[in-house]
Amino acid sequence: MSDSNITSTHPAAFFLMGIPGLEHLHIWISIPFCSAYTLALLGNCTLLFIIQGDAALHEPMYLFLAMLATIDLVLSSTTLPKMLAIFWFRDSEINFNVCLVQMFFLHSFSIMESAVLLAMAFDRYVAICKPLHYTTVLTRSLITRIGMAAMARAVTLMTPLPFSLKHYHYCRGPVIAHCYCEHMAVVRLACGDTRFNNIYGIAVAMFIAVFDLLFVILSYIFILRAVLQLASREARYKAFGTCVSHVGAILAFYTPAVLSSIMHRVARQAAPHVHILFANFYMLFPPMVNPIIYGVKTKQIRERVIGLFLRKYV
Repeated sequence: MSDSNITSTHPAAFFLMGIPGLEHLHIWISIPFCSAYTLALLGNCTLLFIIQGDAALHEPMYLFLAMLATIDLVLSSTTLPKMLAIFWFRDSEINFNVCLVQMFFLHSFSIMESAVLLAMAFDRYVAICKPLHYTTVLTRSLITRIGMAAMARAVTLMTPLPFSLKHYHYCRGPVIAHCYCEHMAVVRLACGDTRFNNIYGIAVAMFIAVFDLLFVILSYIFILRAVLQLASREARYKAFGTCVSHVGAILAFYTPAVLSSIMHRVARQAAPHVHILFANFYMLFPPMVNPIIYGVKTKQIRERVIGLFLRKYV
C-alpha cells in the first residue's frame, strides 16, 4: 500500500445511496423528479429569455426575478443530474472534492435565494409605501450591489464548511445515505470532534431563517398598513395583486424547509426515506413552481409568454 493511501484522511470518493429503502422504486421515483427538473429548466430559461429580450421588463422587480430564476437553475442543476444518474444508471460514485463542491453550491445558492426573496420584499415595500421614490431608490447600481451582497454573504458563510470537512477522518465508511452531498449527511460519516460543523451549520441556518424572514415579515406589515389606507377597494386590490407572486415564491421556498425541519424533530423515528423525500422536495419545488407562479400571476410575464408561443406556432 502506498504512503498516500496510508496518510489519506478521507476516501477518494463517496457513494450516494439515493433513497435508502426505496432502491427498488428508483426508476419510478425518477419520473416525477425528471418531470420537475424539466419544468424548472424550461420555466426559468423562458423567464430569463423574456426578461433579457424585453427592455420594458428591465425594471427592479423583473431584475430581481431574473436573479431568482438564475439561482433556481443553478440550485436544481447542482443536484438533479447526479440524482437521475443514480436512479437510472446506479451511478452512485462521486469524487470527494466534487462532493464538497456540490455541497458548497447547494447551500450557498439556497442562502442566495433567501436573500433575493428578501430583496424582492424590499422592492414591493418601496413600490407600495414609497411609490414616488421607487425609481430613485431602486437604481440599477443599488440592485447590482444587492446581488453582489447576496452572493458575498452566501460565499462567506459557506466557505468554512468544505475546508473543515477536508480535515476529518472518515472512519464510518464512504456511503452517504442521501441523493446528494448535503452537509450533515457528510458530517455523519466523520470521526472525531465534529462540534464545529454541527454548531456552525445550525447557527447559519437559524441566522438566515430568522434574519431574512423577520425583515420579509416587517416589510409586509408596512405594506399591509399602507394598502389598507388606500381609499378605493380597486386600488387596494391592485396593490395586493402586485405582491401575490412574491408571497407565493416565499411560501414555495420556506414551507418545504419548515416542514422538513419539523419532520426531523417531530418524526425522528420515521423511515430515512421520508426525511430524504422531504429534503428532495425542498430542493425541487421552488425552482419548478416559481416560473409558474410568476407566469400566471404577473400580467406582463404572462402576456409575453403567450406572445412568444403564439409567434412560434402560428
